[in-house]
Amino acid sequence: MRTLTVTGLGLACLLAVAGAHAKPRNVSDPEAPRALPTEGTVQVQWTDPAQFTELRTSRNRWEAQRGDWVVTLAEHLRKQADKRLPEGQKLDVTITDIKRAGDYEPWHGPQMDDVRFLRDIYPPRINLQFTLTDANGQVIDQGERRLSDTGYLFNSSLPSNTDPLRYEKRLLDDWLRRELQPERKTAGL
Repeated sequence: MRTLTVTGLGLACLLAVAGAHAKPRNVSDPEAPRALPTEGTVQVQWTDPAQFTELRTSRNRWEAQRGDWVVTLAEHLRKQADKRLPEGQKLDVTITDIKRAGDYEPWHGPQMDDVRFLRDIYPPRINLQFTLTDANGQVIDQGERRLSDTGYLFNSSLPSNTDPLRYEKRLLDDWLRRELQPERKTAGL
């Protein structure tokens, strides 16, 4: 019985020490990945999140950089693009800037420092570069897009959705719906 207690206590201490040294997730960590693992027909990478508008202009930079929301958005983009991409085509996307919907308003006081206020003056914005190729590697389309949804608060289908990235995901979904239309054959046609 005493051995079990000592072992349990030792394990608890080990977990506490390991937890103390674990770094919180931070999108601007220089050691964090800058691309999803290469697989399938959709490749997604991103530039340095520390340079994204979301972090550069945030009124609460610490809260804005918490989590792995860049990876979550990249995974969502890959999953949705993979569903829409015509067979034989490949899509390569580089996310160059993100400004999430809403912002922090420090004038509400310290108890509200970590609350993101959703107002029409804080629309979601995503800038990206992409290249769409066919099965032979011929470029079908490429370019840069600046996505924004100034009416993001007026979509009645989202109030029950509690995903903190729901507005940014919808922005990407709308872009994919417009960009990946089945009747597209080659660039310029």
